[in-house]
Parts: sequence; C-alpha cells; structure tokens
Amino acid sequence: MTGSAADELRVAVVGSGPSGFYTTEALLRSGAVVTVDMFERLPVPYGLVRFGVAPDHPKLKQVTTAFDRIAAMPGFRFVGGIAVGDDVTIDELREAYDAVVLATGAELSRTLDISGEALPGSHSAGDFVAWYNGHPQFADLRFDLDHETAIVIGHGNVALDVARILAKTADELRQTDITRRALDVLAESRIREIHVIGRSGPAQAKFTAKELRDFLELGACDTFVDMRNLTSDEFEPQRVDDPELTEKLALLRAFSQQTTTKPRRCVFRFGLSPAAIRGRSRLEMISFKHGSGAVEDIACGLAFRSVGRKTAPMAGVPYDLHRGVHANIDGRVAADRSVIEGLYVCGWSKRGPNGTIGTNRGCGVATAEAVLADIAHRRPRSETPDALLARLTGRVARIVSYPDWGTIDAAEKRRGAALGKPREKFVTIPDMLAAMGA
Repeated sequence: MTGSAADELRVAVVGSGPSGFYTTEALLRSGAVVTVDMFERLPVPYGLVRFGVAPDHPKLKQVTTAFDRIAAMPGFRFVGGIAVGDDVTIDELREAYDAVVLATGAELSRTLDISGEALPGSHSAGDFVAWYNGHPQFADLRFDLDHETAIVIGHGNVALDVARILAKTADELRQTDITRRALDVLAESRIREIHVIGRSGPAQAKFTAKELRDFLELGACDTFVDMRNLTSDEFEPQRVDDPELTEKLALLRAFSQQTTTKPRRCVFRFGLSPAAIRGRSRLEMISFKHGSGAVEDIACGLAFRSVGRKTAPMAGVPYDLHRGVHANIDGRVAADRSVIEGLYVCGWSKRGPNGTIGTNRGCGVATAEAVLADIAHRRPRSETPDALLARLTGRVARIVSYPDWGTIDAAEKRRGAALGKPREKFVTIPDMLAAMGA
C-alpha cells in the first residue's frame, strides 16, 4: 500500500456474497490505503454461494476458497451478526465510513400476479432453495410433497435446480451438503411427475446447457419435452456460432425422443403462460394460456414460481421499482438521477439477478473503481468504525468475526463427516452461535 493512515479510506461493504467479496478484493488490491469492514446479518458468510447454489453442485462452491483468501488480506474485517437496516442504519454507517457499498443481492422473489397465487401448495422457488440449503430465515418452512404432480413455472437455472432436487432420490442427495431436515422430507416425497413450464420457446429459455445436462444423469427420473406447441424446427439454432445454444437445443431434441423406463418423469413444456392458480382450500390445478389463446388446466398439488428476483428495499436508500434494484448510476446510488455521496452498490442489487458467480468479479471491480475515483470528494466523518462497532456490541447477541466463522465451519464439517457428507449445516442462528462457544 502507499500513502499514510491519514489518507486511509474506510469502507463498509454490506453483504458477504460473491459481489461483496470481489468488490472488497478490488479495493484491497488497489494500492490505496484501504480498510474494509464487511457487514453480514448472519453469523456465516458467502451469501448466494452458501444458500443459493444447489447442494449437488459442489464445484460451484469451491469459489469460497478464494473468498477466504480475500478475508485473510490486511485491512479486512468481518462483522457478522449485524443486520444493516435493523441493528444499524445506513446513516450511521455513512457517518463512520468514507464509503458504504451495498452488496445485498436480490432476496425477494417476484410474483406471477395471478389469482390463487397465495393458496397453500403454491410457493416461491427461492423459498424452497433457501430451505433445502439451510437458511435460518427459511428453516421452518413446510412443503407438502404428498402429491403425485408438481409444477415449476419458469425456464431459468433456478427452476431447473428445483425440478432436479424434486426428481432425485434421497440416495442421490445423501452425500451432498443438503440439510438433514430437507433430506428427510424429500425421502418421503410422493412426487412422480414434474412439469417445468415457461412461456417462451426452446431457443429463448434462459437455463444453460450445463444445467440441462444434469438431467441426463438422474437415476430414477426420465426427462421429456412435450411437443405440443412445438415443431422440430425449433430445435435448430438460428446461429451456428453459438455452441451454448446449439448444445441446449440438441439436449432438448434428445429429450423429446425419450421413452419411459424410470419411476419419475420430468416434462418440459413451452409456450404456456400461467393464467390462474385454482383450488378450494389449497392448490389443485393451474390454468395456462397457449399462444393461440386456448386454456389448458394441469392438475397438481405443489407448485413453485421461478420468474425472477428483486432486491429488498432498505431504509435510507433510493429504490428503482421498475428494475427491482437499489437506484444507481453505474454503481453510484442516486436519487432522481442525483448521486448520493459515499453510497455505492454492486452485484445483483446493482444490475439485477443475472450472470454467473464470476460475473460479479467485473461488477465488483467497476464499483471499487467508482469508490476510489471519488476519494478526493469524500466528506469528513463524524465517527470512527471502531466507535460504531463498540456501540453495536450492546445491540446484538454477538458480533461474529471471521475466525468465529472458522469455528462454525469446522463444526459443520465434523458433523458432516459423521454422516459421510461435506458438512451438516447449522440451520438456526442460536445453533451457529453455540458452535463458536457464544
């Protein structure tokens, strides 16, 4: 680093997912004198990687080793167990730090805005994902799998994650880091048919070929494409220089020729838009509209909507209702197109829920560059980070450090080893705190 302590730039990053870590890395590697305090509401880091990546995709979670290296860099401090907006306000952070970077993700699921959506049996895919991944906020949810047919509405990668988890047997999931509670429920599932339904055609579906390829390996589930509303021409890519699309369409074509040999089946449907969710006291069927205007009713006892996500609004931060993100101009938070000094955003809460985990690196670098470019215009602070943290110790049960997280991590791995799996997650905050001796 160059410069002196008097020139030190003190930054608060709110959120410990990929975008928060990548922004932190860019700041700490910039050559400027920078310290970063990373605030996280939970006692555990990694955000989407821990609570969003499917348990049967362990390679995607290996990115956490890079996050651990970032956390070991001089100038980094993890401040876990502090909910910004509840335990501490944005204004308090702005008084103690030269810059506050919001890396809060897109935790809210979008709705279908159709009748019957609130009926029991109708769920957000995001809630289901958070539940089987052990997020404390969702650990007590209940999903009734005592039905023959489930419908997943949406054609993104999250929709395919949900369908694949429903399609797998307990034995296929037993050695992953899925929570024991979720595994027990899934082991008793009576789901035998899963419909994955979207309004677009095969070429427009947003899921990737890699996600689709996983369906070739299901031990107890055959995968099909229902050819109603489709012609074989729709499996021909319009561009020969797009290998991703070519592979995706080739897989779908192969699925359209599949025969039934396994006890479960997953059926992809295209060209259908949800019109209404129906049932007397709970979900019984969903009505879909074809492009022709015809209506098709599909009976089911369980449904998951996977039609996008949005950032949760935060007090003191302007919000872009149309895009569902913190209002910003190229990473600088703005109100009515006027930039708010010292307040920034990165990741999904900056650009919306798109891209891969790696996409957040470039996004984080861009936000870090904005922070560094504005150093000359920073305003005087009225408080120090240490003084703020001292006050916060009286507001929460425990401020969790990165070494504290290491203790939780080790305990989870020990629990998992006894069960032949990578880890057995703690799914409540009290259990996490107890694991580190709090």
